Amino acid sequence: MTNRSTEEELLQPEESNANVIVSSKQSPEKREHEDDPAQKSLLEEKNDQIEIGKSTDKGVFHQALLTGAVLLIGAAGGMPIGFSNVILPQLTNSTDPLDMDLDTGSWFASIHSLSAPIGAFVSGPVMDRYGRRAALMAVGPTMMLGWILIALASSHAFLLAGRFIAGIGVGMLTGPAQIIIAECSEPRLRGFFMSVPFVSYAAGILLIYFLGTFLNWRTVAWWCNVLPILSFIAVFLVPESPVWLVKRKMYSEAEAALTWLRGNPVAVRTELSELVKRCEDQNTITGGNESIFKTCARPSVLKPLVLINIFHLMMILSGTYLIIFYASKIISDFGTEVNTSTAAVYTAIARVIFTISASFLMYHLKRRTLSIVSGVGSCLSTIILAVFTYSRMGEQKSSVDIIVPAICILCYLAANTNFMVLPGVMVGELLPAHVRGRVAGYIFVLYNIMIFLATKLFPYLSIYLKSHGVFMMFGLASFGAALLNYLILPETKGKTLGEIEDYFQGKNWFWFARKNRKNDPGKVVPL
Repeated sequence: MTNRSTEEELLQPEESNANVIVSSKQSPEKREHEDDPAQKSLLEEKNDQIEIGKSTDKGVFHQALLTGAVLLIGAAGGMPIGFSNVILPQLTNSTDPLDMDLDTGSWFASIHSLSAPIGAFVSGPVMDRYGRRAALMAVGPTMMLGWILIALASSHAFLLAGRFIAGIGVGMLTGPAQIIIAECSEPRLRGFFMSVPFVSYAAGILLIYFLGTFLNWRTVAWWCNVLPILSFIAVFLVPESPVWLVKRKMYSEAEAALTWLRGNPVAVRTELSELVKRCEDQNTITGGNESIFKTCARPSVLKPLVLINIFHLMMILSGTYLIIFYASKIISDFGTEVNTSTAAVYTAIARVIFTISASFLMYHLKRRTLSIVSGVGSCLSTIILAVFTYSRMGEQKSSVDIIVPAICILCYLAANTNFMVLPGVMVGELLPAHVRGRVAGYIFVLYNIMIFLATKLFPYLSIYLKSHGVFMMFGLASFGAALLNYLILPETKGKTLGEIEDYFQGKNWFWFARKNRKNDPGKVVPL
């Protein structure tokens, strides 16, 4: 059967969703009330719920397996992020021939974020042309090349080159990882599954911090090749995204992938029909070859673009990644007698625990509530720390100077860890399907450029602002992120990707202006 005939079969009126659901053996309840309009309406609503469908236990297990493959590659991506905190303490003021000064150290920490946009830029066209899975499989070999260069480095140039290539691999990872999970997960599980990779990301940071406490940085670099190898094998074994397969008119492959992911023939039939219809509708609107600039000017793309990019800026300035890159330095600035490497490991352990908590909170709480509470919590903890640090300037250090900062940093990590989860969830949920691959790549290009600039400038900024000024900046940026999400971020928990796309088609920019809109995702019926 040809692709076209398959598509026509999916859209035949006589093969409607209701007929797929209702078997020839109608229930007594159906036969008894088929002429009663009220009872008929209730039955249709019940059938709609079956039609939208929940995956079988086997389907949920398969979705978890796919997420597990992404977990491995997420952990591999976290290790380059934390490596600067391993190598800089070992090569600063040391007798090693590769000893680093302030400028070289800042370049090593930040060049990762300078190269990550290259990977993000490449990942967009790759995952659109060759698939989400192919884009993820390219990550492992790229990271391995970077780690080998670092492990064998005989000069700063080779160190920076390895760091640069590893950064490209991390940049290639973020977009495809979040998108394949978003497109393969059912709505009720999507938020949880999309947040779980950040647990492995945080675990990768913790793992490399831990290895760095008792191993030489070259040995650590060699060990960092294990996860890219395992992740390559795992991603090879999972199916491609059904959304991408439908866009390429590979309908039989899309049906097979959905069957593996859902385990529910009714849900597969309904979801595949909706994917085909949405793809056709979008091609009708855009002609199938609309330029990226014209596409981004459409409300359904422009609104999430503005929201995501401004949130990214606020999140970076709130210290989410600066704490990871410079954990030892930030802790040492308190001037207390604390082993900074050990303290950095403790912060990484706390981040793993809080990331696990964030995943479960993402499943149980609404996105808006979680993001606003996280922003306010980050704001309060860092501003209190800033005021305390300023008030203790020139004072003799005591146990109070350990306990209060420790509590504030712990509260900050608990709240701010949710910010690390949100960017990937936003990209996977808020962008329309027809541009999700291309636009996600561009978003993460800008995202990583912002991280690079913040990471590169931070050592000099911390000298100028001092500890209290740095934490005050973290607090104000956290408040800005919370305010932004309160005003603009829609509630996406439990909504299909189609419902979210329909919401952004409306004229309203602010969430509180949605109530009189027909496209309120809180009121729209599932597609």
